[in-house]
Amino acid sequence: MQKLLWAEHQKIRRSKIVWITVFAVVLLAVMIFAGGLDVYHGPVVGDGLKYVRDNLRYIDNAGWYMDEVQPWSVMFVFPAVTALFGSYMICREEDEDTIKSLRLIPINEVKLTVAKMIVTFELSVMLYLLLFMITFLTEAVLHFSDLSVKLVLVTLKEYVLEGIGIFFAVSPVIALASRMKKYWLALVLAEIYSIAGLFVSMTSTLKYFYPINVVFNFSGYYKESAVGIWGSMGILLLCGALSVLILKLPGKTTDSRNTDLQQNTGLLH
Repeated sequence: MQKLLWAEHQKIRRSKIVWITVFAVVLLAVMIFAGGLDVYHGPVVGDGLKYVRDNLRYIDNAGWYMDEVQPWSVMFVFPAVTALFGSYMICREEDEDTIKSLRLIPINEVKLTVAKMIVTFELSVMLYLLLFMITFLTEAVLHFSDLSVKLVLVTLKEYVLEGIGIFFAVSPVIALASRMKKYWLALVLAEIYSIAGLFVSMTSTLKYFYPINVVFNFSGYYKESAVGIWGSMGILLLCGALSVLILKLPGKTTDSRNTDLQQNTGLLH
């Protein structure tokens, strides 16, 4: 498994899709910052760690930027980006026609898929850490003295758990698109899947079971009881289990794979 992970890490270093995901993160941060230049008019609102005050630009309120980026990332950007990356990682061997060569080695395709999913998990968390660094450094430049250690650590925890939660929430989409061998389909499905969370959030019950929405409960962005957090964790784990089942569905038969292997071996003689 270590060699497979090493090989996958080397592949993504040469892949343009990594830069696409990074660009999406930076673009999101820039857009939210631009939106924060508007002036807020209204009563003071806050949760004890951060506040938005009257007659101030949103961005001038310590903690607002780090906080505001999170719902936008969960609802609009990261599910699609993570699903696209994960399905691409799995589909690329078929797409680039290298799977036949890998079968000649031979290679355990189950372990290969697991390695690709692990790399996708790593990317999901790393992208959130990148987003945290962008927002934190921006906050530090604007009002470092107003940032408390507790606020920074709590927000960092939320970002990391959101990265984990998003991976599990979209893992069935990754698996489905990979089975269909159409990794761009993952982008469309994940975007529909995540935007649907906006409408689900308006319901009184379903929002506690819809995977995209429970990411907020799991991370602590929404204040939930211990029971609610454990329930959210269970739903995300069920998503992971569903993705495993989808990936294990019968596809190309072993006999046909053996035929391909024999044909390829015959070409070598």
